[in-house]
Amino acid sequence: MKVETTDIEGLLLIRPTVFEDGRGYFFESYNKAAFSEHGINVDFVQDNQSLSQKDVLRGLHYQDPPYAQGKLVRVLSGSVLDVAVDIRKNSKTYGKNVGVILSAKEKNTLYIPPGFAHGFLTLENDTVFSYKCTNYYNKSSEGCLLWNDPILAINWGISSPLLSEKDKNGRAFASFISLF
Repeated sequence: MKVETTDIEGLLLIRPTVFEDGRGYFFESYNKAAFSEHGINVDFVQDNQSLSQKDVLRGLHYQDPPYAQGKLVRVLSGSVLDVAVDIRKNSKTYGKNVGVILSAKEKNTLYIPPGFAHGFLTLENDTVFSYKCTNYYNKSSEGCLLWNDPILAINWGISSPLLSEKDKNGRAFASFISLF
């Protein structure tokens, strides 16, 4: 596996070693010992999966402490633009974001530690998105930042994505008070 750092500390792009032959392919999508060697020393307690059509945008979601979640995200079918926003108030990259393309074809994975808001835009129909979480979902601690907030200036490449009501009504970053 190859682990690449990003412009934000703690946010890691993981490219697995894939073994292919005439029958298909094999790779380890998660190996606790290998991830630990790269500083990912967490216990995952919940797996989630979603199916979305092209141009669906989900996010920017987070959970406040003590229910904060780290996430290991990947795409099983299709592709997404995956975005993580640093909401750690003492971080030198507070309010900055990183966007990466995750795809079933590339089999790449993104590790997002606690202290980030997360969202993704599907780039293909029937995209299946999967993620492991380091904490259980807790409705009372969930939050959502506005996907198109001008302060965050995320380049989604789309002006009218398909959004849930929660995502349409995300909090403006100017009024956001981080608990991280």
